[in-house]
Amino acid sequence: MAGSKQVVTIKGTRDGLTLYIDDSCSFNELLHQLDQTLSTNHVDEEEPMITVSIQLGNRYLHESQEEQLRDLIRNKNKLVVQSIESDVIPKRQALEWKEDSEVKVINKVIRSGQVVEVKGDLLLVGDVNPGGKIAASGNIFVMGNLRGIAHAGLHGNRDAVIAAAFMKPTQLRIADYISRSPDYESDGVYMECGLIDQEKEKIIIDRLQVLSQKRPDISGFERRMIHG
Repeated sequence: MAGSKQVVTIKGTRDGLTLYIDDSCSFNELLHQLDQTLSTNHVDEEEPMITVSIQLGNRYLHESQEEQLRDLIRNKNKLVVQSIESDVIPKRQALEWKEDSEVKVINKVIRSGQVVEVKGDLLLVGDVNPGGKIAASGNIFVMGNLRGIAHAGLHGNRDAVIAAAFMKPTQLRIADYISRSPDYESDGVYMECGLIDQEKEKIIIDRLQVLSQKRPDISGFERRMIHG
């Protein structure tokens, strides 16, 4: 007779214990096997608290199930749950991630007094006139003249960049950095980008081609914009 399937695998690390949970068994079986496994691993009362990280694999737990799992482990001496991680996320969270990672394409001229704000990256096919403003939680690409205000990394992403076919903004903002007098000639510059230089702690203007070196995780869309 074949032995029962191992539902819980425990591995010790420098930071504590990691529990790898089989993602094909039922939740009740998971709790039963986990209780048995932890009951056979006795911990000396004088030992310090041990942190436990749980890897669920392709299993999603509802809040009530997650709390049951935490309670079971908390009831074992000297064990405290540090994290519960799953490769599965709720639909709402997946849709939010999709929206934040999308490139929003807008084909218009942003005139004085107009404000356009999007989640994710913004590709503007048009100009931003003085007095106009564009903002995005990700990167900003302007296939036209940037003469107004551009704010990338709206919610704190300091790796965001601002690129334009013609760069002469009244103000650049990336995350919490503001540049009112960037280092470019007063007549403006062509095919340039603005990004944060962490060493200088300010926004700098550089050639568009430097993005692949200074932002090595740059996406395919941004590479096509740089290289054509």
